[in-house]
Amino acid sequence: MSRKMLIDGELSDTNGEEANYDFDLFVIGAGSGGVRAARFSANFGAKVGICELPFHPISSEVVGGVGGTCVIRGCVPKKILVYAASFGGEIEDARNYGWEVPENADFNWRKLLQKKTAEIIRLNGVYKRLLSNAGVKLYEGEGQVVGPHEVQVTQLDGTKLSYTAKYILIATGSRAHRLTIPGQELAITSDEALSLEELPKRVVVLGGGYIAVEFASIWRGMGATVDLFFRKELPLRGFDDEMRAVVARNLEGRGINMHPRTNLKELIKTEDGIKVLTDHGEEFLTDVVLFATGRAPNTKRLNLEAVGVELDKVGAVKVDEYSCTNLPSIWAIGDVTNRMNLTPVALMEGTCFAKTVFGGSPSKPDYDNVPSAVFSIPPLSVVGLSEEQAIQQANGDILVFTSTFKPMKNTVSGRQEKTIMKLLVDAETDKVIGASMCGPDAPEIMQGIAVALKCGATKAQFDSTVGIHPSAAEEFVTMRTETGRVSVSSRKTNL
Repeated sequence: MSRKMLIDGELSDTNGEEANYDFDLFVIGAGSGGVRAARFSANFGAKVGICELPFHPISSEVVGGVGGTCVIRGCVPKKILVYAASFGGEIEDARNYGWEVPENADFNWRKLLQKKTAEIIRLNGVYKRLLSNAGVKLYEGEGQVVGPHEVQVTQLDGTKLSYTAKYILIATGSRAHRLTIPGQELAITSDEALSLEELPKRVVVLGGGYIAVEFASIWRGMGATVDLFFRKELPLRGFDDEMRAVVARNLEGRGINMHPRTNLKELIKTEDGIKVLTDHGEEFLTDVVLFATGRAPNTKRLNLEAVGVELDKVGAVKVDEYSCTNLPSIWAIGDVTNRMNLTPVALMEGTCFAKTVFGGSPSKPDYDNVPSAVFSIPPLSVVGLSEEQAIQQANGDILVFTSTFKPMKNTVSGRQEKTIMKLLVDAETDKVIGASMCGPDAPEIMQGIAVALKCGATKAQFDSTVGIHPSAAEEFVTMRTETGRVSVSSRKTNL
């Protein structure tokens, strides 16, 4: 087989010589993106090998597991914990619905942990079977690139196996980043947070992103005292400012202590727990400190630069719009490329890779109107542009439609949280260019809204759609009166 590269949307020969390889494709990393790319490539007729580190709930340089971060120590176990934490509020709300619930309902953390671990072990097996059923050969061990067409897999016993491949795909994801401060070894990351032996009574969370907000919600829902520290005035930088403010109010309303514009300076081990010192001179005593301060591309041990693959300043693999590196035989997808770090995006990139390289259909990943969610309690979900992004990108005025209301369930339960929904519309074209919602079931509702935006729906089409009553979702098709009109010259915020 002759090696091909993508030129002007077509795969072309880069040499005229025939070469024999062990595999058409070898994938390093069997997370969501890597498994998708391997399976789909095999379905197109490619001979595919894939390697992954041995399974363990907490990742390191020597353990990981088929299924990757999302399945084993990310989205899936996190969502299980969110469900568990949500029952705390549900039990409170149930009393006003006639349920005679004991004042102090017991929560068994270890039972939940066992159930969570059993589920991720099950999913690890499911992903292995998906590979096997597709005819993909799985190797357990650490993969390294040793040449443009050669990988080396180091097995548990230290044995090194070498394989050649026409194409190599890097899909090793990312790893939690630790803040460098005195006492940093006393803190944990999201990996360990999902597998703590005991439920902490006091928690300090550092970070303003979705991981920080979600774990703060989880622990508070399970009864812990939670202090959330973040650098900006509001958490969730990059999301719509109005929605960020709503999430912050909800977190406070649920009893989370918010500390904006505050960093941690030092952690000290004491007999009573961990003493936390802030840059404001404050001291806190806690059982657990979670660093939710971002993630770094997992490239350090891959030997990529020695082979000639270009990395950016944070260590991410640099790729073109088709996910190809500067070496035409080596490609990369998912968090390791640091483009849009979401599991469904890695799946999309894996699908496009397989179509491009083995399916005869060059395909670029489309990053427009990708929906996302923050599984706080209650959750936030968005698709399209935030108001701030719209101000920067739109060529004309933007119409803003918002609806704020108390969900029907809360009218009886007595909970004071309100749901807020928002649509952004291009005034000239009437196209809906952004949608946001903070409230119960927001991610479930936003998935449907994302389809509409992907199809280029107009506000008139939203308005002509009959709602489902009674539901929160119907508000998206009944917002008739604009609540604001923003010109592109509006002052930008920097909260």
